[in-house]
Amino acid sequence: MLIRAAQVGEAEILSELAVRSKAHWGYDEAFMAACRDELTVPASKVEELRTVVAERDGRILGFATLEGSPPEGALGMLFIEPEVIGQGIGRRLFEQVTASARLLGFDRLTIEADPNAESFYLAMGATRIGATPSGSVPGRTLPLLVTRIRPPATGHGPRATGHG
Repeated sequence: MLIRAAQVGEAEILSELAVRSKAHWGYDEAFMAACRDELTVPASKVEELRTVVAERDGRILGFATLEGSPPEGALGMLFIEPEVIGQGIGRRLFEQVTASARLLGFDRLTIEADPNAESFYLAMGATRIGATPSGSVPGRTLPLLVTRIRPPATGHGPRATGHG
């Protein structure tokens, strides 16, 4: 599987993937219609959102975005094709985004998670810090999580010696 930068011409493919991924959780048509704008990746924003895709055999299986400016940003979107959820693609994308965030100088990323995805983010080491209003559905709240970005190892500091 290849993780690479998304191309501007893939914005529509990514938006459709986001809708399929969200619908996987059994939301009804009215809910999905309310979310459509928030699930759209505008072509003009693909690069600004630092969008990365997971691709296998020429097919995009998922994508993620790293939003904001250091030191604090957001994992804005992370969506996986429904038939490959659970195959480690989300983990690979999450790891890519946090590695990029580290290199760019981010200290932490917030995540406004779908309630169905909260357990994934917790398993990835994020911590729930509260709730936030949905940007699409009035009265609905979403789990608000944070993941701390660890600085890269420098090779300095204490080393295991095998004694003690």
